[in-house]
Amino acid sequence: MASPQPRIGVVMYPGSNDDHDALWALAALDAEAVPVWHEERELPDLDAVVLPGGFSYGDYLRCGAIARFSPATAAVKEFADEGGLVLGICNGFQVLCEAGLLPGVLLQNESLRFICRDVPLTVERDDLPFTTRCTRGQELVIPVKHGDGRWFAPPELVAELEANGQVVLRYAEPCNGSVDDIAGVCNERGNVMGLMPHPEHAVDPLLGSADGALILASLVEAARDRAISLA
Repeated sequence: MASPQPRIGVVMYPGSNDDHDALWALAALDAEAVPVWHEERELPDLDAVVLPGGFSYGDYLRCGAIARFSPATAAVKEFADEGGLVLGICNGFQVLCEAGLLPGVLLQNESLRFICRDVPLTVERDDLPFTTRCTRGQELVIPVKHGDGRWFAPPELVAELEANGQVVLRYAEPCNGSVDDIAGVCNERGNVMGLMPHPEHAVDPLLGSADGALILASLVEAARDRAISLA
């Protein structure tokens, strides 16, 4: 792969349990994966940030609601405001929504059951820093594992997001009751994205699918380009 290696931080909250998986997956895709503890008030020199899955602060109060006040989350918000690339996976998606970096909220699954299985997704955008390795309309198979993954927004906001092209991924079949089967969204600027499926668990074909690598490799490539442009 091309060099230099971009530095991508993975924020580690109390209760994160996919942080090491994200670090491994990013390193496997030729990034320098950097753990960032939740108490850090300033981010190290990074080219992108990933907020991983898990149960930050035990999901007490509401998923992501306490992590939203973490010092590292404030630093991530500042990083995003300056144009930095930020990807939130599962609990990380919930944190980004709670922090106001992404639209909508994540509610309890319609079935009221925890879901853990591979799901087919349809790519709606292939021109974002997170999807350049994908093709619009392409179907990806990536696992989900969540109890509170039902994305919700009022109809007027959903219409606005659709018009702005902020819907990035949809479930290709019913999954958790998300509005319009939305599985991933981005901010209006396109530098922050969140998704409920776990691309870090679909990087090696031995795990059943390597489709998640398309998303993470897109991020690594975009982070590399950003590092070179800022050098």
